[in-house]
Amino acid sequence: MGSDKKYITAQELKAHNKPGDLWICINGEVYNVSGWAKEHPGGEIPLLNLAGQDVTDSFTAYHPRTAWQYLPKFFTGYHLEDFKVSEVSEDYRRMVRELSKSGMFEMKGHTALWSLTSVAIMFLVVLHGVLSCHSVWAHLGSAVLLGMLWMQSAYVGHDSGHYRVMSGRGYNKLVQLVTGNCLTGISIAWWKWTHNAHHIACNSLDYDPDLQHIPVFAVSSRLFDSMTSSFYGRKLDFDRFARLLISYQHWTFYPVMCVARVNLYVQTLLLLFSNRKVPDRALNIMGILVFWTWFPLLVSCLPNWPERFMFVLTSFSVTSIQHVQFCLNHLSANVYVGPPNGNDWFEKQTNGTLDIECSPWMDWFFGGLQFQLEHHLFPRLPRCQLRKISPLVRDLCSKHNLPYKSLSFWEANRSTIRTLRTAAMEARDLTNPVPKNLLWEAVNTHG
Repeated sequence: MGSDKKYITAQELKAHNKPGDLWICINGEVYNVSGWAKEHPGGEIPLLNLAGQDVTDSFTAYHPRTAWQYLPKFFTGYHLEDFKVSEVSEDYRRMVRELSKSGMFEMKGHTALWSLTSVAIMFLVVLHGVLSCHSVWAHLGSAVLLGMLWMQSAYVGHDSGHYRVMSGRGYNKLVQLVTGNCLTGISIAWWKWTHNAHHIACNSLDYDPDLQHIPVFAVSSRLFDSMTSSFYGRKLDFDRFARLLISYQHWTFYPVMCVARVNLYVQTLLLLFSNRKVPDRALNIMGILVFWTWFPLLVSCLPNWPERFMFVLTSFSVTSIQHVQFCLNHLSANVYVGPPNGNDWFEKQTNGTLDIECSPWMDWFFGGLQFQLEHHLFPRLPRCQLRKISPLVRDLCSKHNLPYKSLSFWEANRSTIRTLRTAAMEARDLTNPVPKNLLWEAVNTHG
């Protein structure tokens, strides 16, 4: 019967990588997902980025075993000729099977319950501090607590976006909307759109939106070529203004992080009111309206404008810890140009991520995401299990001579600043053929 199989070469498969013509290979079988792309729960970006190649590793990482039953209806009848599995992929898939067999993907503990409880308690304390206390110190403490609330709420939203933290899909979506849109003002639809692309194309300069921060930041001089973002579909212009800002990015990094939430609010609104297809657009907009109702009302209850300004800036600044953490996980890691390659998916994750070392009691504070590589390799794994599998991931990386980068929080900060400073010094290079003006040259005369 084996001779009755129809085969397609890797080169022929590669031709099916355009919108409306999306073929993928999983375990040697070829599937046509062209009509499914817009209905894909993870959005069409992952399929557009990975189409035309073997995607077994990424499919395994992001889908439970129950998803495999839906593949036959997309089967083209073709098998991939000379289909081979690398040793590292074999070991990775074996580890996924072992974790699944042990039930670790279902062992969620009470993380969501404790996190939601802590968020609710902090919210009540913030309300009491603002509405019932008259001390400026009480208001300052409430601002700090609100920032902590936003951080923990974001972690729960992140968890619920990767796996089901509640008993049913409807409850899980409710948690996403409450912890994301209603409490933090950041759309879960925007998060899914960018975050799925980030995971699939981890640290690709032109495919990973989490590295595309021009004109404010640039982690590599390759961004100075004004490359086109495949995610946003526009040119990332490295013009005179970008050059000026990037030349001092190692100094502006922390101040910008203190107000980074403003950018997230803007990005949320740009997506929700764009022409793009947005899942649950109405629900997302309603959730954002909830946030922009309670938050301004809460701030308006403070006695004067100086205190209101202090409250907003302090709460934003506290969340900068989280923004910095996310940057530490990737900005100083290896980068590349081009689309993600399904054949070296595991290798790309190890090269593009960096773990943050900390004590177990800090897991709650970092949301488990200090184990960034473990999270990228097993995105469906509950955060309470990431510390347990860390030694297994380290051993697998060592076996295949792949990097396993793990630094303390302070070492990771130094590494990130070094990366930013290196790019800044290259941006200051007057031999770079970017048009210059007198202001830029005057500012940089003395380095």
